[in-house]
Amino acid sequence: MSLRALLAAALLAGTALAASAETITVYTSQPQDQMAAVIKAFNAEHPDIKVELFRSGTTEVMAKLRAEQAAGKSPADVVLIADTVAMTQLKNDGRLYAFADAPVQGINPAVIDRDRTYFGTKLITTGIVYNTNLVKTPPTSWKDLEAAEAARATIMPSPLYSGAAVIHLGTMLQQPAFGWDYYKALADKGAVAGQGNGTVIEAVARGEKAYGVIIEYMALNARAKGSPVDFVFPQEGVSVITQPVGILKDSDALEAAKTFVKWQLSKPAQQQAAEQGYFPVLEGVAPPKGYPDPATLKVLPADAAVMLKDDKKNKEGFADLYGG
Repeated sequence: MSLRALLAAALLAGTALAASAETITVYTSQPQDQMAAVIKAFNAEHPDIKVELFRSGTTEVMAKLRAEQAAGKSPADVVLIADTVAMTQLKNDGRLYAFADAPVQGINPAVIDRDRTYFGTKLITTGIVYNTNLVKTPPTSWKDLEAAEAARATIMPSPLYSGAAVIHLGTMLQQPAFGWDYYKALADKGAVAGQGNGTVIEAVARGEKAYGVIIEYMALNARAKGSPVDFVFPQEGVSVITQPVGILKDSDALEAAKTFVKWQLSKPAQQQAAEQGYFPVLEGVAPPKGYPDPATLKVLPADAAVMLKDDKKNKEGFADLYGG
């Protein structure tokens, strides 16, 4: 074959490859740097699928998605957010694709929607971060934050911005020992709300606040990088989110979206999640160094259906106490 013919064949092959490549758009609340690593690892196995990203706090992700859907159609194919309540609402609205043959072997059924419209990809708990330069006796209980000195030095994420905060608020309100009385006591004594969990770790790491309510990996990652912080799993228990992933029913790249979800549930993705500081959901994948065995965690009970029913009321009540 002549050089010209070889070049022509190569050009045709490249054109065919470009034509066969698919693009999916993922809407997510996972941090930008982590998602860059996720996409890089995914593309190492699936170079024929291009992943475009919209990343923000869960509330903004959902607001954008709903506005686009109301206007006709969203470009999103996959949603990966830290809010099972919001994902349940999408399911109830008939927006999610039922991925019946998703590979779920080795994953706790408790993190999988019974109709397989969404799947937990991680376990993320909410507990207490504290500044080790400011706090000499670490807290052990959620109640420790109610002390006047602790409360006025406490910051928490807002459920008006953070999906994890939605779950934590909804969980705490269902506990007889806490409820609205707990949140009112903290507010009356000077506790404040930021936006997402990022604002919490920044305030505590800088020493602007001594205590924070936060998802564990942000605190433990900051500790590992040298910030003067440590994290407590309170003795009463922790709230848990699963960062579910789901495919939108009207995706125009269904097979590629299914491939992305399959990969999220695979061992390589779960190992990467652990490397990024998350508890994995797949059996046989070790948690991050320094983390407890997930089986030893005390989890606060919560009814997701109640959270969904009370979501608007809960956010309004929080805004009344902490501003919105």
